[in-house]
Amino acid sequence: MAEDGKKPVSEEAEKPVAEASEEVVAVAEVAAPCPPPSEVPEAEEKSKEEEVVEKLEEEVAAAEAAGEEKPKVVEEGEKMTESVSFKEESNVVSDLPESQRKALEELKVLVKEAAEKHEFTAPPPPPPPPPPPPAKEEEKTPATEEEAKTEAPAEPAAEAVCPPPVEESEKKEEKKDEEKKEEEKKEEEKVAPPEPSEPAVVVVETVTAVVVDEDGAKTVEAIEETVVVAPPAEEPAAAVTGGLPQPEVELSPRPEEVEIWGIKLFDDDRTDVVLLKFLRARDFKPKEALTMLKNAVLWRKSFGIEALLEEDLGNHLESVVFMEGFGKEGHPVCYNAYGKFQNKELYQNTFSDEEKRQNFLRWRIQFLEKSIRKLDFSPKGINTIIQVNDLKNSPGPFKRELRQATNQALYLLQDNYPEFVAKQVLINVPWWYLAFNRMISPFLTQRTKSKFVFAGPSKSAETLFKYIAPEQVPVQYGGLKKDGDSEFSDSDPVTLVTIKPGSKHVIEFPHTEPCLLLWELRVIGWDVTYGAEFVPSSEEGYTVIVQKARKIAPTDDPVICNSFKIGEPGKVVVTLDNQTSKKKKLLYRSKTQPCD
Repeated sequence: MAEDGKKPVSEEAEKPVAEASEEVVAVAEVAAPCPPPSEVPEAEEKSKEEEVVEKLEEEVAAAEAAGEEKPKVVEEGEKMTESVSFKEESNVVSDLPESQRKALEELKVLVKEAAEKHEFTAPPPPPPPPPPPPAKEEEKTPATEEEAKTEAPAEPAAEAVCPPPVEESEKKEEKKDEEKKEEEKKEEEKVAPPEPSEPAVVVVETVTAVVVDEDGAKTVEAIEETVVVAPPAEEPAAAVTGGLPQPEVELSPRPEEVEIWGIKLFDDDRTDVVLLKFLRARDFKPKEALTMLKNAVLWRKSFGIEALLEEDLGNHLESVVFMEGFGKEGHPVCYNAYGKFQNKELYQNTFSDEEKRQNFLRWRIQFLEKSIRKLDFSPKGINTIIQVNDLKNSPGPFKRELRQATNQALYLLQDNYPEFVAKQVLINVPWWYLAFNRMISPFLTQRTKSKFVFAGPSKSAETLFKYIAPEQVPVQYGGLKKDGDSEFSDSDPVTLVTIKPGSKHVIEFPHTEPCLLLWELRVIGWDVTYGAEFVPSSEEGYTVIVQKARKIAPTDDPVICNSFKIGEPGKVVVTLDNQTSKKKKLLYRSKTQPCD
């Protein structure tokens, strides 16, 4: 399906995989095809989102109805790698360009000023609701009396209370007077909110003295009621403000103490790293970065992040999102296995209603917060992670509840957790994702796109090995990392080689001293013949068959572990015969232990 939505489905379905794979880096948020809710009205946001999904569903249905072969998933995906690959910038201030150093210093000043004004405590409060107004009759009557006096000053005050029917001009004046009174009330409340009644008392005394001299005792009573709100607000407000504490914005005894992710924004050698994250997320525009930072701090307080860290939200989602191992440059690796939601019970328990979706959101935020607290925010430390998104058997954007929950989580993450991802690797990418990718690509920035790498099933392990060493990659994703492995650990390095099509590869483990040799290996996708034997150095010795040659099927146990007790000088020879037409990736490692 073309981006303009006008090309027939069949044309897109017949496109070669290599052509589709050229659009490689596209999506930062798998289920976020529209701008954040703050920028788009909810109805418009939903309509765009639904339009994208509906187009994708139409494309899938049309392809299936026409009996066309589904495009393969970037299986041949040499081209399905990152374009203009993202490279992490330094957090050492001296390494930054001059313009970025200036932006950082400016942001520091802005943050300090905001803390002195306590702008991190709460957002600007909305105007307070007006106090219950006096009885409308009491307000209107004095106004009518004044108007009546202006037109006919000789009439008694008693007659002014009940004037003849009011003309249209008089009604307009009444409305203007009432609006003016309301504005004056609001101004008085803003200037001196603690005791709005004091300025009214002062005003009444002043006006009463004047009226008594002119109109006598009867008029005085009517004017007292009228003048409570009638005088200009500026003069009494100024008089009252002089005796009361000024607003908190102007009087701040000391800067507000602000923390985010357990790091203070002042007097901490890790502060620069935190501020640089917000600057990079806003293209080094200090004012925009400050706004983002303030919003993040305020959101954390309203969401109750510190209390959330102490909550027990269960472990039922640990198989869906989990941390495992480290990248080649030391980044922690987070795996997201969306295919787990094919389990109907797990799906219903997570997304079936709004309460459960909110619980999922809280669990996801808690998981991220705990992971962030383990990062090193020193200038030379590792403070980003590698995200691996496994799309195998993923429900995709077709599940409305999952899409809603994912969108909400992504909006919160991108608004409040900037620049925490060093690389986004999407593996086991299904065929429909390419079409989905094209539709949402226009919503993403180039910086975001540059962090993404895509791989189909046959290239997933190989792609992961570019960023994560095989000994750090879990077995289910093509590596050798196993839970509870008693023989090998993450510190035991793995050798990675390629076996060419129609060729054999031989591994030799020579030893001159008696020992117990252990080795483990795997071939990605297998369909390879494996055998092992011990060959003594002495010509008089006998060759010992350790493992009779046999073909290992893709469905067999992916990792083979063997051992052999060596009693004389010699070598263990492992042979792998690849008679297929495809090259194979071989991983192996070995170690020795003393003989008993």
